[in-house]
Amino acid sequence: MGRQPAMSVEDKTRIVLAVLRGEVSIAAGARREGTSAMSVSKWRDQFLAGGRQALEAGARHGPCAREQQLAAEIEQLNTALGEAHMELRLWKKGGSLHGASPSSTRSAGRRG
Repeated sequence: MGRQPAMSVEDKTRIVLAVLRGEVSIAAGARREGTSAMSVSKWRDQFLAGGRQALEAGARHGPCAREQQLAAEIEQLNTALGEAHMELRLWKKGGSLHGASPSSTRSAGRRG
């Protein structure tokens, strides 16, 4: 008796999902697809273990590297925007961050 050709992942998934939904028993699914109940049981266990690992991995990991990079860029832009806003407010009030208003610097340059 020769070994049966390997089933595709899609076929295995379809059988396992039918078993998990309660549409067929493991034995009935195996008979219908021409495979052993032991194989279907093994596929089901692998499927569930993979799902569990995926959920655990998602719970362990925070934001991905790209999300962290974007968050840092947003923080830098917010800081720059805040600084620009404060400079504009000071300029409008006639003050300056460097001790001289832009208008007094221009007029000083004309005198010389």
